[in-house]
Amino acid sequence: MTTGVSSGVSDDVRERLLRTLAGTTFIIFFQAYMVAPIIPALSRIFGATEQTVSLIVPAYLIPYGMATLAYGLLADRLGIHRIMLASLAAFATLTALTASAASIGQIAFWRIATGLGASGVVPLALTLVGRLFPYEQRGRPLGWLFGAMAGGMAFGSPLGALLVPLIGWRGLFLVVGVAGAGTLLLLLPYRHVIAAATQPVTGTWGSLLRGYKNLLGTSRGQRTYGYILVNSIFHSGVFTWLAVYFERRYGMGATGVGLALLGYGVPGFLFGPLIGRLADRWGRARLLPLGLALSAAAAAVLFTGFPVKLAPVVAMGLSLGYDMTQPLFGGIVTSLGGKQPGQAMGLNVFTLFVGFGLGSLIFGAIVRHGFGPALAAFATMELLAAICSVRLFSSEVPAGVPRSTPGKAE
Repeated sequence: MTTGVSSGVSDDVRERLLRTLAGTTFIIFFQAYMVAPIIPALSRIFGATEQTVSLIVPAYLIPYGMATLAYGLLADRLGIHRIMLASLAAFATLTALTASAASIGQIAFWRIATGLGASGVVPLALTLVGRLFPYEQRGRPLGWLFGAMAGGMAFGSPLGALLVPLIGWRGLFLVVGVAGAGTLLLLLPYRHVIAAATQPVTGTWGSLLRGYKNLLGTSRGQRTYGYILVNSIFHSGVFTWLAVYFERRYGMGATGVGLALLGYGVPGFLFGPLIGRLADRWGRARLLPLGLALSAAAAAVLFTGFPVKLAPVVAMGLSLGYDMTQPLFGGIVTSLGGKQPGQAMGLNVFTLFVGFGLGSLIFGAIVRHGFGPALAAFATMELLAAICSVRLFSSEVPAGVPRSTPGKAE
């Protein structure tokens, strides 16, 4: 297994760069998740149905996922530092320009543009971690990045709902655009470190296609990317509609929704690095089924109902299920890329964000028949995934730990 660890970078610089990347990741995910909770407000402002307004969520997520394939390939050829910094500049500019929209259609246009422009940052940050840290130590730094994603979700969701009444939806996009520009300035001093960590590779289009074939040609690659897709469909579908669910079922206003959603992302924000360390020590085989089962249980609780004061706790359970799965899948992906880590991580984030977009669309289609059928269908899907994962990921254990027979296939 190729570790791809970059030598010549001091531990101190490596740790500072990791925290800068985590801060950048936080801002990008804050922006991604501040939108879903303001769907009811935008519906009232523009006089459109919630189903119509909800399309601005996949309008960002699906282009984001699709563009990661191109960014991964470009980074492998032109250098991660060039692509990452250009993408971060596009994120800051396009997020701010969204404030100029005068209709839902224009918001959707800017969301598509932002998704295409912003998707070269987080996947390349994950790739960079794969080059700076050996595989057996990647759980903690990946925990930092996925914890930052969770923190962006945790604060983007409630603050999106809480700030719109104070500064308006336009002010929200402007503030985040400025924050994105600030993270760009913080990352610029590390451009030479990033450039030295990975070297551009060359190859024909045929070799690129063979790279994807190799990534998906083993049972390990197939099950990992397959689970990334299914798990992202589940979490995006449930989360995108969570604000609407709380408003309809419990009559919550913007403040109530914001406080309820504050629970989502808090576990990853606080415990992401710890979960990563546990994965390094105990193995992903033990944590993945538990995380998938916890996600299914949270959706089942939403389906059956609960006292309104427990809404943040339920959101935390849903978030913890995500924190115990997607970061661990990402850790596996970092070991699949070989000499083209950008391609492997690009495919990972492509799968993740296309799943996010599809989950929002699928849940929205089912919810026309009620939240009960939608939550039941998604909980059942995640529970089946949890049961199957016990066997499928049984080989994902640390070196030196015996692997169980059912998971021997690679």
